[in-house]
Amino acid sequence: MAPKTDEIRRLAEERLAELDRERKQLLKVLSALDGGGSSGRTHKSRRSKSTSSSAPRPGRRRRKGGTRSEHAEKAVAQNPGIKASQIAEELKIKPNYVYRVMADLVKEGRVVKDGTGYFPPDAA
Repeated sequence: MAPKTDEIRRLAEERLAELDRERKQLLKVLSALDGGGSSGRTHKSRRSKSTSSSAPRPGRRRRKGGTRSEHAEKAVAQNPGIKASQIAEELKIKPNYVYRVMADLVKEGRVVKDGTGYFPPDAA
């Protein structure tokens, strides 16, 4: 019975290796589609398909004048060395979200992190 078990194990391991290769290829595709910044995770919208994408949701305010990234980048330009907690306070958003935004900005080279402070790339 052991030879049969060994054969089943070998087939399972080969299949897992094949799936790993396929997963890596798909992650490369996602990364290319995202401009190289994908962490391998996909994000699904929480909005149901029946709601209109152009209608604002009740109880929510819309940002004026740009994205969170643009606002954070502007805060860094105006206050070199600013910390994530200060950016969160200035933008009136939670610090854990600021860390995500700032990590993306650092990856893109739009800001530089030194210790706990963030700086414009030309100031580094």
